[in-house]
Amino acid sequence: MLPFDQFAFAELKTEGKQQHLRLVFATHEVLIRGNALRRIETTMQRMELSFLAALPSSQRSLIPEGQPVILEVTVKEAEHDRDS
Repeated sequence: MLPFDQFAFAELKTEGKQQHLRLVFATHEVLIRGNALRRIETTMQRMELSFLAALPSSQRSLIPEGQPVILEVTVKEAEHDRDS
């Protein structure tokens, strides 16, 4: 949906057991909430990520410990400086 050539940077924050990954593109931001998201950040920076989706709660117990689990994905328009 968002091309790699518009990718600017990724920012990972940890709050308790959950992590928040922010992927910033020229026109949009992708906000991801989940666990073990460092691998997703690295894959995105290498421009190797092809698909990203939240995992239904009924399937979360199937994921081995330490593997990325995405609980929520939000896409929004990037905020630009409107004074320019």
